[in-house]
Amino acid sequence: MTEPWYQDGLSFACARCSGCCRGGPGYVFLAKEDLRRLLNRLSLDFPTFFRRYCTLVNIGTGWALSLGERRNYDCVFWSDQGCSVYEDRPVQCSTYPFWSSIMESRKSWQAAGDDCPGIGRGELRSPEYIEKRLGERRDAGTIVLDDNAARSPESIDADTLLGS
Repeated sequence: MTEPWYQDGLSFACARCSGCCRGGPGYVFLAKEDLRRLLNRLSLDFPTFFRRYCTLVNIGTGWALSLGERRNYDCVFWSDQGCSVYEDRPVQCSTYPFWSSIMESRKSWQAAGDDCPGIGRGELRSPEYIEKRLGERRDAGTIVLDDNAARSPESIDADTLLGS
C-alpha cells in the first residue's frame, strides 16, 4: 500500500476567519446525528427546523438535506459572534479542511489554502489525525430524501427521518 501524499502530516490551525461559513455559496449537508443534535439544541420539531434552516439539493440520486444560506451566502447559523450552534455544528463543518475533495492531492490542499488562512499554519496534524477526520465525514453520511419525501419534507417527522 502506498503512503498518502500527506504522510509527513499537514499544518492546520483554524484562524477563526469564518471564511468557510460565510461570503460564498455552498452546501452544508446534514447527517442523521447532525440533525438529531440540532433538533435537540434548538428544541424544534423537524418541520419547523426545515422551514427555518434547511433546503434540499438535487444530487442526482435523491434530495440531500442541507443547511440554508442567507441572501449574502452566510450560513443560516452565522451570527456576529460566530457560529451560533458551534458545539453542535454539523460534522461537515467540524472536519474542515480534512475533506476528501481537499485531501485528494497536494495541489487541491494548496488551492484550498488560497481561501483558508489556517491551511499550512499552526499545529502539525498527523496522517492518523487526518485519516480519522476523513473517516468521520465519510461515516456520517448525508440525509437523502427520495422524490416523494422531497415533495413535502415538512410532513416528515424526525423519528421517521432519523430511523428512531
